[in-house]
Amino acid sequence: MSKHGIFSVKPQKKQPTKYVFVSGGVLSGLGKGITAASLGFLLKNRGYNVTNIKCENYLNLDSGNINPVEHGDVFLCEDGLEADLDLGSYERFLSQEVGAKNFTTLGQIYYSVIDSTRNLKYDGATVDAWIYIPQEAIHKIKQAGEGSDICLVELGGTAGEYQNVIYYEAYRIMKLQNPKDVIHVHVTYFPNPAHINELKSKPTQLSVKTLNSMGIQPDFVVGRGEYPIDDKRKEKVAYYCNMAEEDVISNQDLPSIYEVPLVLAEQNFDAKVLHKLGLPEGKPNLKPWKQFVQKIFSQKKHKTAIAIIAKYIATGDFELKDSYVSLIESLDIASWHNDIALEIIFVNAEELEKKNKKALADLQRADGVIVPIGWGERGVEGKIDAIRYARENKVPYLGLCYGMQLASVEFARNVCGLEGAHTTEVAPETVYPIIHDIPFEEKYQRIKGQGASMRLGAYDCVLKPGTLAHSIYKKHGAFKDEKQNLISERHRHRFEFNNDFRELLEKHGFVISGTSPDNFFVEMIELPEKDHPFFIATQAHPEYKSKPLNPHPIFVEYLAAALKQHINKKK
Repeated sequence: MSKHGIFSVKPQKKQPTKYVFVSGGVLSGLGKGITAASLGFLLKNRGYNVTNIKCENYLNLDSGNINPVEHGDVFLCEDGLEADLDLGSYERFLSQEVGAKNFTTLGQIYYSVIDSTRNLKYDGATVDAWIYIPQEAIHKIKQAGEGSDICLVELGGTAGEYQNVIYYEAYRIMKLQNPKDVIHVHVTYFPNPAHINELKSKPTQLSVKTLNSMGIQPDFVVGRGEYPIDDKRKEKVAYYCNMAEEDVISNQDLPSIYEVPLVLAEQNFDAKVLHKLGLPEGKPNLKPWKQFVQKIFSQKKHKTAIAIIAKYIATGDFELKDSYVSLIESLDIASWHNDIALEIIFVNAEELEKKNKKALADLQRADGVIVPIGWGERGVEGKIDAIRYARENKVPYLGLCYGMQLASVEFARNVCGLEGAHTTEVAPETVYPIIHDIPFEEKYQRIKGQGASMRLGAYDCVLKPGTLAHSIYKKHGAFKDEKQNLISERHRHRFEFNNDFRELLEKHGFVISGTSPDNFFVEMIELPEKDHPFFIATQAHPEYKSKPLNPHPIFVEYLAAALKQHINKKK
């Protein structure tokens, strides 16, 4: 039983792991990850041990080096895996950690097979892709499902793409071998052309036809669209796709993704899945989740506005917020628990550099400033300007990773008088390298490739008693070991605070509130509360650990400080 009482996973009679494949059709970005995570939530809520695996199409070995504007936020796991943002959905909905076994790419699969041929593991066989690549995919899928009652297998991309055909072949083989243990859910799109004003089912019919051409008959079609899929559309899909009308599930656009489990539950989707898998229905308890959703839509007592100083938001003529999904979710979750109506303002760091009037006005009307993750020099001076503004005007500030590094640089420049102070990531020749890279050492870092090392995954940190950081974790009972003042947070960075400048910055009022247990790494910094109401920054990424029923304490307290700022501005 979780501490929030929503999951009560009971030991099931020993049986083979059941697999629910979830594919997409018609177009990408439909939300099949949210659909799969919501179904997983409902199945876990009925007492089953549920896990997942996301099968990506690209040849990258992980998501770490993909441009976030192109592919959205990387989700960082406890074990250091840099994965697709859908894994964040599984962590938030299932309230359980995911990692390397829950994620694969075509690159991983091909790499594994090629490596096996080099190591003579196939006894001299001619290694043909059509045979061995799907078998390796099956191996990874079964590894993910080991020890669980049900494994959700989300297939990246859409049906009909040549890149992902091996995953569909993996499904076909698994279904052929164990027909009672494997089912297929196909998530498709029902467009509503403005000149017709009617949901159209033809794209779904053609997408299912594509599945049929691969020897696959879906057990369920989940219809995404602007509006609920009506009975007429369900009837047409059932007729043309050779399935029961009750197996066409509606998953319409909703104000919040956290409503999706409740909409699916209303249609008994989870019970129907269990029936097809030959499993008992179990007894659901959705009351805590319903209360959480009610909290999302309740009239809020307070309001506040937060400026995120961003650089990964422009994609052509559009603004992409997927680059900061985990941060946005963490802020939203904390705002609901604080009874705050939250406005998130994205301020383009490059526009701040240019002193753009709108960017400056947006920064100045915010009640709090956040500088999140980032890489490289683009927009860096805009971020530093925003940090200086927050420090000098006593606006609540939260720095995450790059936001901690640049806060240290800003303090060195403008408080300590170290003109030209910088990070060697941007200015390798700076005479004041406040942030620098360190030699690779296996106990601290993970090698990512030639010349690339990073700290990835969960690392311990010792908090200094009497600091703001210590009080936050103590208030919320969030210590890993309170007697040792020990916390654990996820990391994803290459550059570190330069210990040569510790003493100088501290003499000027800079507070190092968290370090690695051996005191080598500066993990968390802040300003004294007598000088600033809330100025805290961390090398870590608390945004990856926030859950719907368990918001991260740093975001809860940060928004509380921003609310005070909002109230004080009105006086």
